[in-house]
Amino acid sequence: MTLRILFAYFLMITGAAFAVVTVLGLLRFPDVYTRIHAGAVVLTISAVLVTIGTAVYVWEFFLSLKIMMIGMFFLFSNPMATHAIARASYKRKIVLPEQYEIDAYSDYLGRDK
Repeated sequence: MTLRILFAYFLMITGAAFAVVTVLGLLRFPDVYTRIHAGAVVLTISAVLVTIGTAVYVWEFFLSLKIMMIGMFFLFSNPMATHAIARASYKRKIVLPEQYEIDAYSDYLGRDK
């Protein structure tokens, strides 16, 4: 095996390990907002690493460019989508933890109106 293929495998395995960490975070975190955080941050890193590893493995210019564009789509769309989900769940008062006594965002987001 060449060094390029070993590097591609390393990137893909690292991305898969981050995906496993995401699943553990989704199972172990206590409320919706921390679970969304695990899904946004770690799953984005996982998807980008897997797509970079796949692009390095393929190593054809146009196909690798398409794969990298998919990785860029993940990089931009996943945080925006999870932010929209978190904001909608906050406005709808979905599983609001009781331990948060100070709610600094209710006036800003207009949830109590």
